[in-house]
Amino acid sequence: MNIHTKNIDQYLIDKISSISLAMFRKSFFGIFHGSISTRISQNRFLINKKDAIFDKIENDSLIMLYDKEDYRWQEASIDAFIHSNIYQNFTEARFIIYSMPPYSIAYSLKHEVLLPKDYFGYRFLGKQVDIFDPKNYDSWYERADIDISRYFKQSKKNFIFIKGYGIYGYHRDLYTLAKTIALIENSCKILHLGGLLDCGYGNEMRFDI
Repeated sequence: MNIHTKNIDQYLIDKISSISLAMFRKSFFGIFHGSISTRISQNRFLINKKDAIFDKIENDSLIMLYDKEDYRWQEASIDAFIHSNIYQNFTEARFIIYSMPPYSIAYSLKHEVLLPKDYFGYRFLGKQVDIFDPKNYDSWYERADIDISRYFKQSKKNFIFIKGYGIYGYHRDLYTLAKTIALIENSCKILHLGGLLDCGYGNEMRFDI
């Protein structure tokens, strides 16, 4: 029995597990890349352990943390300090997800903004989604919690699309949060595939027989 989850509603854990599995199957989570958490009380949150495999999140995959670091943080995801800072600064945050969708990451490397061209992306994400540049990767984890929370406050958005790193988001509803990430990934994928179609092979000699 996991002492960290013994008093947690099993339905909540099952919901986290279900979303995690769906996102893993879509490659939004890697084997050890990504994180998912939920606020339990004002100063407590449940997050995946650092060795959790996202296609099988269960009670033993999760750990309860308090805002102040203690020995339990050593078992938790390396993203725990970012989640903690978001929960401390945004009372409306009930769930947090950090994911690395492949088309989104690839798109972010060559663009400063995402301009959704598909209906659902345009309808739900808007005309433009800014891509945040973390600049120096070497110091990113030293300032990620502050930079991400600052972006949320300044942009008034509940997600941040980070160049070469992934997507962080928070929401009251876990399914809505997962949908936002899926919309970004789908828009990036459609733009990528659309770009391939625009290459135009009409004059390519290699197609001559």
